[in-house]
Amino acid sequence: MELKITNILYIEDNPDDAAIIKRLLGEKCGVACSLVHVDLLAAGLKILEEGGLDIILLDLSLPDSHGFATFLEVKKRAKDLPVIIITGLDDAIMAMKAVREGAQDYLVKGQVDANLLMRAIRYAIERGKLIAKLHEAFAQIKTLRGLIPICSSCKNIRDDQGFWQQVESYVRDHTEAEFSHGICPNCLKTLYPQFADKILAGK
Repeated sequence: MELKITNILYIEDNPDDAAIIKRLLGEKCGVACSLVHVDLLAAGLKILEEGGLDIILLDLSLPDSHGFATFLEVKKRAKDLPVIIITGLDDAIMAMKAVREGAQDYLVKGQVDANLLMRAIRYAIERGKLIAKLHEAFAQIKTLRGLIPICSSCKNIRDDQGFWQQVESYVRDHTEAEFSHGICPNCLKTLYPQFADKILAGK
């Protein structure tokens, strides 16, 4: 079985803090993690544009960006990619604000050990995947909103290309819903009047 590598971008300008996080990752993650470390926000954003990342670890105080604006800039570029803030600011209000704005976690330097760091990374990635799936599901649901052309006789639906499809085919192509077919009491009486009463009576 091929080993799944977790690709991490770490944006931190303090070499001592960066060394600590690298050591903690080495203790718990080892070769299963690939860490790219940069000390400027601009450098981090450039790597982010190249793609291939699983998660971002971010310090808020950098030479070219400072404070909460640093996170907002990264989050704007990262989209659904999870971001964990690792900062020296032990600020509960800042932490709540960051999570409310989309950070997956807020860790304080000096209070992070290897277990806490890896748990935060693992949970953040899993939550990120769930959020991406939810966004996809909402997008699929959105395709069924608005005016859907349906035949008043056979109840087929006209798709965006002008072709007529059965309802179940249309829903299958536009959502992840699956059908289990049955027959309602009214149709049962219409199609099989000789058996309907006995079937509905459970005989």
